[in-house]
Amino acid sequence: MKKWKVAFVCVHNSCRSQIAEALGKQLASDVFECYSAGTHIKSQMNQDAVRLMKKHYGINMENSQYSKLLTNIPEVDIVVTMGCNVHCPNLPCIHREDWGLEDPSNKSDEEFIKVINQIHRKIEKLKDEWRNRIR
Repeated sequence: MKKWKVAFVCVHNSCRSQIAEALGKQLASDVFECYSAGTHIKSQMNQDAVRLMKKHYGINMENSQYSKLLTNIPEVDIVVTMGCNVHCPNLPCIHREDWGLEDPSNKSDEEFIKVINQIHRKIEKLKDEWRNRIR
């Protein structure tokens, strides 16, 4: 069975979208090919996100991920925006949703963990919704 391609999109592709890509690969690789991208990029991923994902999930995002523009990912089936409150370019897809997540950058570890847990739950839900859809 061919996997659905999902893009997690945020402005800078440095924090929430990177977390979603990493968790998507770990939790839903049987259903999705996961990518993340942004409308602009930063020179590196948010180091609090990197540290906390390594600590809580054993995922070193810097080993397999980097900040990418929307033009640097393949065509996707599903677009998930993180809730950046900016206009995202229209990526062609068959399904689009916005997760409305607060940006935890420059906030406490507790705020980061809250957002990471929200992303975890949302990926599990998305996986359950798309697992049995015919491609």
